[in-house]
Amino acid sequence: MKIWGITGWKNTGKTGLMERLVAEFTGRGHSVSTLKHAHHRFDVDQPGKDSYRHRVAGAHQVLLSSGARWALMTELRDEGEPPLSALLAKLDPVDLVLVEGYKREGHPKIEAHRAEVGTPLLAPDDPTIRAVASDAALEIDRPVFDLNATAKIADFIATELSL
Repeated sequence: MKIWGITGWKNTGKTGLMERLVAEFTGRGHSVSTLKHAHHRFDVDQPGKDSYRHRVAGAHQVLLSSGARWALMTELRDEGEPPLSALLAKLDPVDLVLVEGYKREGHPKIEAHRAEVGTPLLAPDDPTIRAVASDAALEIDRPVFDLNATAKIADFIATELSL
């Protein structure tokens, strides 16, 4: 599997870029999966539902299945967060895995940047960031794409990964 990341500070357009890239790559005939890091506690379950009740009762894993999809939830309890490599190993093989977040990991990335957010670029201090997608002109030693130039960004990723 080929892996490419979208990284950047909060509110810089990472999720929108991810969404557009998934649509672009799948439209080109590639199979794509995504992996997103969350810095906060999250819950994909709903209080009162059977699966929620199973998990709260102490189940380590709860698998939900229907004719449309299945989902496996694993409760870490007192375990630490698994490394990116362990999470990637849980995915079915696809042409491309797009990873949102995980800015300190060693896979190649594009940094999403919005000038109005006012955060500094990560790219100057991170060689794993191969390009920047921004809403402003930037002076930097690697390619800069318009944040909304999805096809051009996808072309760059495809070339870099030989997709």
